[in-house]
Amino acid sequence: MTSSPTSGVPVGSSSTPRSVLARLVVLGGSLVAVVGAAWGSGAFGGTPIQEAADGALAADATVVAPATPAFGIWSLIYAGLVAFAVAQSLPRASVRTAAVAPWVLASMILNALWIAVVQAGWLWLSVAVIAVLAGVLGVIAARLRSSGQAPWYERVVVDLPVGLYLGWVCVAAIANVAAAGAAGIEGFTAGDGAWAGAVALIAAAVLALALAFGLRASATLAVATGGALAWGLAWIGVGRISGDPANAALGVLALAVSAVALVAPIAGVLRRRGTPPRSAA
Repeated sequence: MTSSPTSGVPVGSSSTPRSVLARLVVLGGSLVAVVGAAWGSGAFGGTPIQEAADGALAADATVVAPATPAFGIWSLIYAGLVAFAVAQSLPRASVRTAAVAPWVLASMILNALWIAVVQAGWLWLSVAVIAVLAGVLGVIAARLRSSGQAPWYERVVVDLPVGLYLGWVCVAAIANVAAAGAAGIEGFTAGDGAWAGAVALIAAAVLALALAFGLRASATLAVATGGALAWGLAWIGVGRISGDPANAALGVLALAVSAVALVAPIAGVLRRRGTPPRSAA
């Protein structure tokens, strides 16, 4: 059994037992939030997000909107979040898992809130909500990164879903800002040069590099985040090359940024593992 370098406590045990109530609150709240988000996104008879707010977030609404197949990643994210909720409810959940459980629950509630706000048509408010959601996920990722190595099964049910969630929300935030600004900011709609879309994609490349560098201490977290970013950006590229609004130049740029997002965390992790430890002075 390994120990966390920050606490000296075995990662497979808990330093202060969490109450059954605390574990059940996170479990129950997470399941309700996931079901509510799924319904709000179009499952179980709800209105699909692409049709909400007069189609402002549809795949053809702006030049940085991902093509429709991109949103299939939500099924994987939701499955991972449910697995996390179950894992954190177990009596032997690690200190590492327990420490981020309330934050993960908060992120799921914020996701459900974002869907409700979009369904109401309040796009600029949805930008604020998704910004807070991205910030919460950033806090979770930072805590996981700094909490030491974890066994493989914990990385699967904790680091993997958090990474996918964070990476995808970064892409969604870009599309959300574009949707809110399309009516009043030139560059996001078709036929005007799409300069704002190019700026957004370049910003995404910078963000991908920053995340790859910042999260490289946790290989699973870094690669999952970069993979989700790459997935969303690739579908932006496909949408611009083969769909509407068409813009081949932006499509190629999005695919190039997608490659950066995918390769950067892998390179960062490999480089970190290949760096010999510094000897004490």
